[in-house]
Amino acid sequence: MSNAPHGGILKDLVVRDQPIHDQLLQESSTVESIVLTDRQLCDLELIISGGFSPLESFLNEQDYNSVVENLRLADGTLWSMPINLDVSQEDIDRLSLKPGQRVALRDPRNDSPIAILTIQDIYRPDKVKEAKLVFGDDDIAHPAVKYLRQSVKEFYVGGTLQAIQAPVHYDYVAYRNTPAEIRAYFQKLNWTRIVAFQTRNPMHRAHRELTVRAARSRQANVLINPVVGLTKPGDIDHFTRVRVYEAIIRRYPTGMAALSLLPLAMRMAGPREALWHAIIRKNHGCSHFIIGRDHAGPGKNSAGKDFYGPYDAQYLVEKYKDELHIEVVPFQQVTYLPDSDEYVPSDEVPAGAKTLDISGTELRRRLRSGAHIPEWFSYPEVVALLRQSHPPRSKQGFTVFLTGYHASKKEHIARALQVSLNQQGGRSISLLLGETIRGKLSSELGFSKRERDINITRLGFVSAELTKAGAGVIVAPIAPYEEARQQARQEVEKTGGFFLVHVATPLEQCIAWDRDGVYARAKAGEITGFTGIDDPYEAPKNAELVVDPSTESVAQIVRRIILLLDQQGYFGDV
Repeated sequence: MSNAPHGGILKDLVVRDQPIHDQLLQESSTVESIVLTDRQLCDLELIISGGFSPLESFLNEQDYNSVVENLRLADGTLWSMPINLDVSQEDIDRLSLKPGQRVALRDPRNDSPIAILTIQDIYRPDKVKEAKLVFGDDDIAHPAVKYLRQSVKEFYVGGTLQAIQAPVHYDYVAYRNTPAEIRAYFQKLNWTRIVAFQTRNPMHRAHRELTVRAARSRQANVLINPVVGLTKPGDIDHFTRVRVYEAIIRRYPTGMAALSLLPLAMRMAGPREALWHAIIRKNHGCSHFIIGRDHAGPGKNSAGKDFYGPYDAQYLVEKYKDELHIEVVPFQQVTYLPDSDEYVPSDEVPAGAKTLDISGTELRRRLRSGAHIPEWFSYPEVVALLRQSHPPRSKQGFTVFLTGYHASKKEHIARALQVSLNQQGGRSISLLLGETIRGKLSSELGFSKRERDINITRLGFVSAELTKAGAGVIVAPIAPYEEARQQARQEVEKTGGFFLVHVATPLEQCIAWDRDGVYARAKAGEITGFTGIDDPYEAPKNAELVVDPSTESVAQIVRRIILLLDQQGYFGDV
């Protein structure tokens, strides 16, 4: 028999409330609704499936305070992570939210009702306290603290839930198992000892070796249980990762391992997160859980130091092992020995033996550049999948973002660069000039700061989509505001390269080159809000290139941009 759920009972609300499903569905169309965020949807899915047992709802104030301060629910049950439904004052006023009210909780993807919440209380959390006690520091270098301080709304709502239906997924449905479903699978195969392996990264040979060793040493099977909800910003997308897991699961001994996906929104909370992960795997029927070095760690803080010690997570879970009833399996670092073509635990490497290793940073470099990734590190089919989703830079898209005053000759540079890049070949080149975007996408916008920012947001979105498709994109708006340019950079860099070129033509020269007389009209007051006259231009702080057409030719500037792209690997194959 698989491990008992945390608290003794699997709280599967979908099964519990099935007899009144039709009634709840009908009611959901008559009550006010809250459209969930992506994180709230992940949390709700695991609440109603029993993955968060013994939770049956988002935390009320009493449970929230107890979890934050003591790692326990108000009734004393061990629970390390606050699970909250956050709302704004605007939400409260618009929906007239109050204790006793029933509201439908809706999927943001398709507006379908997932559950009905009966509100018990609405309370304002102490976010600084939550950050310090749950995440160890009120430092926005921590992604969860940044989310807490910048995205989480000012009030939390507690209450009781009744489930209508689980969220619908259209990807990898065969691997999306509820706790009850994976327990039934274990029972069918007569698996009683199961080692769970948590991951948010692709798996390679070393991961296969350490999980196989963990299973054999404990006479157990392996559940590969990757997170496919929300992970750390910058992680490889779950579509790529699941294809990798499908490939690597075939490399395990027959009947040893299974793959099941977890729709969890990670917080990267280190020790507390490890404890939370252990409880979740216990709810899924696992008897053992692998906890690695710096498990669920977010990296460095603002001072350049690790948020958590390397083994803090293992220590905390071990501290509560008598309550958890799930055995911790320390992540055993393995090292490759080329002379014997095998992986062995690092503490068992013979003295003087030759070893090989590739760090995560080095792997990303090799993917980016197209350099060789050896079979001793990863299986050929895994490497092929990673290269398919993350081609080398020579096959990636990029955006060159030219910013400067009107009549600074940035449009001349943009057109000349387009011709040169088309001559280079290898990818399609799109030219998005300021007047083109204004005419095609933003014709209804004026020139207030807000409207200018909206225009650049749209330009950033279009550039990012073209970049994602592998195109070279040249944009040349005035873009006078630093914050809007930064947002465009962040949007594009999710999918490819972004190169900001400040066309720093002196304003006096721009006025001299202005054959349309626009500056003269602005000076005469016929035009208001004109950049450089009565509206500011914020010079870029982080431009990759600064050029000045008044002191160098357009051809020279284009050559500098192409050399920059070539230096970064966007031309030619390795």
